[in-house]
Amino acid sequence: MGTPEFAVPALAALLGAGHGVLAVYTQPARPAGRGQRLRPSAVARFAEAHKLPVRTPKSLTDPAEAAHLAALALDAAVVAAYGLILPRAILATPRLGCLNIHASLLPRWRGAAPIARAILAGDSESGITIMQMDEGLDTGPMLLQERAAIASDLTAGALAQALAELGARLIIEALDGLAAGRLAAKAQPQEGVTYAHKIGKAEARLDWQRPAELLARQVRAFSPAPGAWCELAGERVRVLAAALAAAGPAAPPGTALDDSLTLACGSGALRLVCLQRAGGKAMEARDYLRGRAVPAGTVLT
Repeated sequence: MGTPEFAVPALAALLGAGHGVLAVYTQPARPAGRGQRLRPSAVARFAEAHKLPVRTPKSLTDPAEAAHLAALALDAAVVAAYGLILPRAILATPRLGCLNIHASLLPRWRGAAPIARAILAGDSESGITIMQMDEGLDTGPMLLQERAAIASDLTAGALAQALAELGARLIIEALDGLAAGRLAAKAQPQEGVTYAHKIGKAEARLDWQRPAELLARQVRAFSPAPGAWCELAGERVRVLAAALAAAGPAAPPGTALDDSLTLACGSGALRLVCLQRAGGKAMEARDYLRGRAVPAGTVLT
């Protein structure tokens, strides 16, 4: 049970380890691109390429879905960024339970956006927790956990890729351990619980009143999606990469300090490195500036 690219390595690992994948559940196809054509999820595309049966229910609350799952006589269900709530009837169906590949060191960052929240908060590490799911929000007991460092220049996209590969390895270990009876789940600690709330649209806008260090984290946390953004030359532009820079003489926040998109912040300065105009491709800042100069002294809002 999974939907985005994050879940694909786990499905590939299950096949590679010789597990019998009886069904692949993923969210329905969504409109995408300029033409808004329906596009199957990354997991659906992988499953179909490997001739696996795919189901795309809009919800799992229909008793017919629970009956279909029960008829498969599952040993386990593996869940990775599926995006649908699993009701009690579903959770109770597999013999060994529903195992979730969660991209955080639980109980820190329970919820929808653990990778982005970890980067926004300035965490030095993240990781993968394999947990047995219950009806709570990422509250189930833990089977395995492994840490991964968050480098100072790591984007959410790069961290997600690394954690996806880590999760793929750990889920195989967890399934083998459960099947052999040598792995026991343990309750999550009561201390250190935080929630990774879904990213809101307003959070993606760069506010030059904030410190440059926080804005740099914001850019990394939202790269590649949804993309931090600001207004340049009257248009909304996504900022996919940025770097801390020397602030130089005092200037109001949002002021261009040079002709290379180095901007004064509430404290410090931020140099925009990679940009993307609406409907366009990502480009280096110098390429953007060839067609739309932002001279020193320009004030951005």
